[in-house]
Amino acid sequence: MDEREVLGTKLAQPRLDDRALPGSEERNMAQFAPPRRRALIVEDEFMIALDLQDAMSALDFDVCGLAPTDRKARSLAMREEPDIALVDVCLEGGREGIETARWLREVCGTSIVFVTAFNDENTLKFIHNRVPGAPVLSKLTYRERLAAAVADVSKH
Repeated sequence: MDEREVLGTKLAQPRLDDRALPGSEERNMAQFAPPRRRALIVEDEFMIALDLQDAMSALDFDVCGLAPTDRKARSLAMREEPDIALVDVCLEGGREGIETARWLREVCGTSIVFVTAFNDENTLKFIHNRVPGAPVLSKLTYRERLAAAVADVSKH
């Protein structure tokens, strides 16, 4: 008598997809996990960019790229489709970051948070004129307010 037969009843063969394969449970759970939000860091000072990357990772974001220039930011944004961008006002020696942020918002639908050392009245007016509602955090104290600013722009 075949060992799969019990009292005249044949037991069904286990199907391959019913078997426990190494790592299959983790793959199946990852399939149903919500996708992580993606962040783009637009900063030309490398050490600050790395610190911003660490801060966003701690907020459970995947950092999809570090862009030191407007051109690199646009290229990465088109390819990676970030949910949010942390943008320095001064790139390439000017206030290029403001126009970069405006483009990211208008073309890609990316939420914007400025992280900058330039928070004088004229710069803030220009930011709020070109990218209305975008939070502006000082580079000196951004870690204290980053989570709240990210949560605020993520609601919109």
